[in-house]
Amino acid sequence: MHPSAALTGPEPPGPVTFVVPGDVDVPTGGNIWDRRVRDELAAAGHAVAWRPVRGTWPRPSPADGQRLGQVLTAVPDGGAVLLDGLVACGAGDAVLAHAGRVRLVVVVHLPLADETGLDPAVAADLDASERRVLTGVDAVVATSAWAAGRLAGRTGSAPVVVAEPGTDPPPAHARSGGHEDRGGVGGHLMCLAAVTPRKGQRVLAGALSRLVAAPGWRARCVGPLRDPAEAAALAADVAAARLAGRVDVTGPAEGAALEAHWRWVDLLVVPSLVETYGMVVTEALARGVPAVVTTGSALPATLGRTPAGPPGLLVPPGDVPALADALALWLADAALRRDLAARARQRAADLPRWPATAATVAATLAPPRPSRDPRV
Repeated sequence: MHPSAALTGPEPPGPVTFVVPGDVDVPTGGNIWDRRVRDELAAAGHAVAWRPVRGTWPRPSPADGQRLGQVLTAVPDGGAVLLDGLVACGAGDAVLAHAGRVRLVVVVHLPLADETGLDPAVAADLDASERRVLTGVDAVVATSAWAAGRLAGRTGSAPVVVAEPGTDPPPAHARSGGHEDRGGVGGHLMCLAAVTPRKGQRVLAGALSRLVAAPGWRARCVGPLRDPAEAAALAADVAAARLAGRVDVTGPAEGAALEAHWRWVDLLVVPSLVETYGMVVTEALARGVPAVVTTGSALPATLGRTPAGPPGLLVPPGDVPALADALALWLADAALRRDLAARARQRAADLPRWPATAATVAATLAPPRPSRDPRV
């Protein structure tokens, strides 16, 4: 009698402990993914213990690691733990001490060494720490196929499962087109992202500085000012280019305030140097808003295509002249604006929904159920 190595479907997961950074309420893409997956797991009937852990992640202090260790120690044997990679991958000792005792699943929103502006030695240390953790856990969740490819070879025998961010059905106020429906010129531009070097707001400011003579446009940079030095440099760029009054840096927005920005915008601009998915792009497409995105990472796949072409424009990352040319084309060509808006509305029908994202995560958290060969 030989037991088969084949597996049936996973067992339904029991209670789930979800470990996230202490600043999880700040509206960033990774934090929003965490919060929405938590809510959808709960809506599907799973008990979720939500555990924000304070710390200077992903480079924790000894006290930070102790706090994380206390959270994990409280998980009963055989329990399921989902950890945000920003916390898990910088605290290998605290995490791997529980390998084999509980089911450990890490979600990687961005490989740690991919953050822009890191000292090479720091990046190497973060990469080594991440590899150690990912090879010692039971499974890894990536938020895009591109991100899963970046993790190839870093996870040992741990499977990598793709759980793309979902979208919500478009709100009732979503427009059928841009501001041209109300007689405008389509010149409302928005960058929705935390202000950090990787997100490229200074690239956008440089591009807009070349469009000072173009009439009828306004731009908003909406998002947390997570890097004070970068925020100060962005403000200086705006002032030096005499863009005050045309470019607003608003800080973060959620709920009704964020929806007001979405009602205002005609074109989303995503000048990021690297993105593992770019959730803001699908949020725009769900509302019928096209986007300018950069090439070289996950953003072109997130933008996607329709039979008529992509619902936006693509430019190389960090290329100020190319971004300026793309924005100038958008502002000058009304037919292009109408065409891209129509493609965005068409693409919206194909976007994933959050319940499907959470279902993928739930299946990953559940331990596989071994089966025996039917001949036994």
